[in-house]
Amino acid sequence: MTSRTSTTANPYNLVVLDMAGTTVADGGLVEQAFSAAAQRLGVRPGSDEHARQLAYVRATMGESKISVFRHLFAGEGGEEKARYANTAFEEAYGELVGGGRVAPLPGAREAVERLTAEGRTVVLTTGFARTTQDAILTALGWQDLVPLTLCPADAGGRGRPYPDMVLAAFLRTGAVADVRRTVVAGDTSYDMLGGVRSGAGIVAGVLTGAHDQDQLTRHGATHVLGSVAELPDLIARAEA
Repeated sequence: MTSRTSTTANPYNLVVLDMAGTTVADGGLVEQAFSAAAQRLGVRPGSDEHARQLAYVRATMGESKISVFRHLFAGEGGEEKARYANTAFEEAYGELVGGGRVAPLPGAREAVERLTAEGRTVVLTTGFARTTQDAILTALGWQDLVPLTLCPADAGGRGRPYPDMVLAAFLRTGAVADVRRTVVAGDTSYDMLGGVRSGAGIVAGVLTGAHDQDQLTRHGATHVLGSVAELPDLIARAEA
């Protein structure tokens, strides 16, 4: 790994990275945990209702999970059902994570370490609850990899596609004086929308997760990369 300290006048010194699908491979655990949660609410796997809900979950990858369940179970008793489903989802996902079902995406840790060695501040974000995020970090041994990790509750509760987590990273770290010197990277259209709405200067989509190049570009990606491993070189080129 080649280290250097950025010497440009206006470096991209804040890098906000998504977790599942971007830096973390979870092998479709979101869908498995969703099915477990939906089943607790009487949605039978294989039914038309299950297929409809699963399609929505896939389309909204990257969004705060409680927001997804609020949409799916809108109506009488909707908030109570949504919270129950979200708790069931987080429990199911946590059990899968605890069973060793997550791993770093190839080159992800090395990319974070290189960015840090270059003097940049890296923040990891997620649409999961804090307990699930912490379970993933523990399973990977990443508890001390970055100085700040954020979930929707840490930034007002709205999650993506709102820009709140990116802006919280900007405010809490003080790593850059101008939000346009922030880099956002993620694998979903919601990651792209959150980055664009925050005013980040680089909004990079990666092709290791939920959405394809067309979806990422249509929702504002300034660049599309094969994986997050390519991000340090992209930033270096942007500063050259």
